[in-house]
Amino acid sequence: MISLKGISKRYGEVQAVRKVDIAVPPGSIYGIIGKSGAGKSSLLRVMSLLETPDTGEVYYHNERVDTLTGPALLERRRKMGMIFQNFNLLASRDAAGNIAYPLEIAGLHKKQIDRRVDELLEMVQIRDKRKARLRDLSGGQKQRVAIARALAANPEVLFCDEATSALDPQTTRSILSLIRELHDALNLTVVLITHQMLVIRSICDTVAVMDEGLIVEGGSVDAVFNKPQTAAAKELVHV
Repeated sequence: MISLKGISKRYGEVQAVRKVDIAVPPGSIYGIIGKSGAGKSSLLRVMSLLETPDTGEVYYHNERVDTLTGPALLERRRKMGMIFQNFNLLASRDAAGNIAYPLEIAGLHKKQIDRRVDELLEMVQIRDKRKARLRDLSGGQKQRVAIARALAANPEVLFCDEATSALDPQTTRSILSLIRELHDALNLTVVLITHQMLVIRSICDTVAVMDEGLIVEGGSVDAVFNKPQTAAAKELVHV
């Protein structure tokens, strides 16, 4: 579904991504793991079209998309959902208001928005939190609101940027379980970046190991876990 060819990205003097090639199969849960500063978030921002690469090409369904601009770029972005480590929710809105926000931007009528918000609250298992203010929600509940918002426009791919790093182990397991359930129910493609090998092992089908801007190893989760080939992978597996 997603193919990156020769992607490089520099920020000032920092070469964050170096000639990366990746192919994400449709319907997969694809993990990208590496230590802090390895280039994971930079690669994800290019993959999700939040930034353009300095060199290389990004394809969705064999269509090149890194060159899109204007309405065509916005239309492609609507087919993507994104969740973050720090939730990125609007403190001035309650749970339902946060989920409704992208639907309001899309110009849906209030009745349509209310119906969709109810569906999403049910989907992420927090229907009773519809009117809850963010200050009254736990970290896991906030992430469920963020997941519901990311799914509001029926995306075909869900990007997860260290989505469980701020959560305790029990809540992490529940969020990963939810992502797996949504993946199965909605036929989503999920791309997940993390520095936690436990997260990769819990949910991913395939993993790419990133180090100093390069993809240094990749394959099935079992293969990388059981027989890591590079120093970067061995260090992550044995943490």
